[in-house]
Amino acid sequence: MIIPIRCFSCGKVIADLYERYVELIGTVKEDGETTSDGDAMDQLGLNRYCCRRMMLTHVDLIEKLLRYNPAERDILRQNRT
Repeated sequence: MIIPIRCFSCGKVIADLYERYVELIGTVKEDGETTSDGDAMDQLGLNRYCCRRMMLTHVDLIEKLLRYNPAERDILRQNRT
């Protein structure tokens, strides 16, 4: 859902690194390859495996959930009738 503020295991703050992590993964190097997950986490200073796990296994579902806003569904239903 939303990236956790702190690592569940060690308590290090990791939420502020998530956007930079996504940007690093999406950037293309001059040789045409993208930055690997491990290299991106190394650049951000995520050395502990618990913090790396938090970043690597996070699934960002907020955009998908926003599509199912009940208020918007009601408006669409009213427009149909």
